[in-house]
Amino acid sequence: MPESSRIATEIAALLRRERSVQRLTQQQLADRAGTSQSAVARVERGGRVPSLDLVERLFAALRRQLAVTAQPLDSHLDAKMDALAARSLADRIDELGLDRLLDRLGELPHLLTGSTAALLQGAPVPVDAVEIAVRWRDSARFTAWLEAAYGQRWNARWREFGGLYLEPEEPGEHYWMTRYGGIRAQLCDEFPEAIEVRHGDRRYRVVPLVMVELTDPQTAALLHRHRQRSAADRT
Repeated sequence: MPESSRIATEIAALLRRERSVQRLTQQQLADRAGTSQSAVARVERGGRVPSLDLVERLFAALRRQLAVTAQPLDSHLDAKMDALAARSLADRIDELGLDRLLDRLGELPHLLTGSTAALLQGAPVPVDAVEIAVRWRDSARFTAWLEAAYGQRWNARWREFGGLYLEPEEPGEHYWMTRYGGIRAQLCDEFPEAIEVRHGDRRYRVVPLVMVELTDPQTAALLHRHRQRSAADRT
């Protein structure tokens, strides 16, 4: 992720959290800060770094201020992966809502892939949504499931969910928010080779970790970074 996008995303998340803690609507915060509700919404969507003047006014209206520090490049990723590695797999599965979403998928043919498959194989990578592979022949069934689950598709232009057709055949990122949580889909002609992993009393069909690394550059880069740091710590 480009540095500007990362900073914008972190500011957005922090502003949403502080506003939520104080139980303010976007309009109420805008009134306090002397700006518009649409300006607050743009900051909370992330995507691009807002003006420092606007950010300071918004946080001042919340009786908060931002602190700026310098860190080694991508140290936030190292800290996040260290924190994930220290947590139990059961806790991470529960936090993701994985079992609940899989139960709701019912008879829809699917296979766990991407960072979700890596998580289930012990990789300390961030997972922001359940990732599945779905065959193109089942896309109509998948669309019907999304409709029943009140799905909204990620709109990369506006950096928010909604405003796009649900169907995977339509242009747009294959990322939806549903009443059961976020879900990303890789559409394929046939399922790739799968293995079965077991945690607790549940079995999961997943893409092997070696294949995830070959097909998911972001996950591969994170795992490579984690292994390098682990090897350095042992020397």
